[in-house]
Amino acid sequence: MTIADVLLSILWLALIVYTVTGGADFGGGMLELFAFGESGARQSALIDESMDPVWESNHVWLIFLLVVFFTAFPPAFAEINVVLFIPLILAVIGIVLRGSAFAFKMHGMIKRSRNARILSRIFSVASAMTPFFLALTAAAIASGVIVIQNQSQVVTNTGSDWFTPFTVTIGAMALTLCVTIAAIYMTVEATDRGDRELAEAFRRRGLIAGALTAALGLLGLILAPSEAAFLWHGMLDKAISVVIVTMLIGLAAAAALWFKRYGWARVLIVAEAAFLLLSWGVSQYPYIIPPDVTAASASSPQETQVFLLVGIIIALIIVVPSLWFLFYVFKLKKVTADVVKNPAE
Repeated sequence: MTIADVLLSILWLALIVYTVTGGADFGGGMLELFAFGESGARQSALIDESMDPVWESNHVWLIFLLVVFFTAFPPAFAEINVVLFIPLILAVIGIVLRGSAFAFKMHGMIKRSRNARILSRIFSVASAMTPFFLALTAAAIASGVIVIQNQSQVVTNTGSDWFTPFTVTIGAMALTLCVTIAAIYMTVEATDRGDRELAEAFRRRGLIAGALTAALGLLGLILAPSEAAFLWHGMLDKAISVVIVTMLIGLAAAAALWFKRYGWARVLIVAEAAFLLLSWGVSQYPYIIPPDVTAASASSPQETQVFLLVGIIIALIIVVPSLWFLFYVFKLKKVTADVVKNPAE
């Protein structure tokens, strides 16, 4: 295993972490679209309160991923950003609109009014934009239709490569997966607060979103042989066991949610997302942009990669405990306050 392989593995790990943390935030935004009925206001409030302490910190993993990518594999980073500029810029617009709307809604001077409802809708729609276009971009890369033979001739594609039935299906699957992750997380939040009605509401949404994720995944498999032949053959040759495990974990997550084992459902949906991305990575390895660009051919100088790897190790030693500490402080601040007030307990 080369240093390039190690860095590629770190990239995939960062992508998994971003999916199960940032994906939950995107899913929470989309869940607000369905927060209606007698408990609708309480659903929205619980989503906002759960996301408020951590929604911005989750983007640390996206920034980490981008920095490692363009430092370790600069040609591939440049080519992807040129060819897929349109869907990527739409994903960035979604991040900006979503963050702005949420910040103004939660911390601005706007109260519960028509303007606040507009901000909430912007937040929800933008929460769908980013995962859709990021997944669409990933599907276009994995399809093997982006041919890069001469770096000087790389141009932005206007849609023939990245807006296809297969890529749109994977984009839609990313939306339902994010909603599933968020809904399961919210069942745990609601249960911890003793609100069974909200837990049941989020449970139903999680089951529906999970079923849609499975259906879209099946549709993606049906389309793959004709529209993503490279990915399809890679999956059959190298990743079929990972795909089978992914399906089994998905069934286990659905069963845990059905029987209201919310803690297990949360663990299993994280594993489901991880194995889903792992199956893609194994199927595509060693290519970054199949069929022309491999990790070896796109690598930066070895000295740069060694320096980067050392920096990553040092950064993770510092950052991961810090993020966990901040999560602990913000998420458990009420418990901490109670202990301070009642030290005898």
